[in-house]
Amino acid sequence: MSEVRVLVYQVARDEAELAAVRAAYHQVSGRLAVVPGMLGNELLRQPHDPSSLVVVSRWESMAAFESWERGDGHRADTAPLRPYRDDRAGTPFAVYQVDAAY
Repeated sequence: MSEVRVLVYQVARDEAELAAVRAAYHQVSGRLAVVPGMLGNELLRQPHDPSSLVVVSRWESMAAFESWERGDGHRADTAPLRPYRDDRAGTPFAVYQVDAAY
């Protein structure tokens, strides 16, 4: 069983949206802190395109992530960030399983 990383791309077109994304991130993180199998998350901002952000969450396994994703609380838990999803690349999220690590 290997850890999973979920990347959800966000966009902030100006300082007001950036503040809103940060506030939503903290709200969602508080909700997810008690989810079984969730190991933590980060909000990352791209230095060469400050409007581009990504929330990276760490899960103990694909089963833990999928269990939460199928659950009733998934949509409500993440609702505050949904208005800021970045779909410029075609998909607003990606799921990766850790294949190797040091």
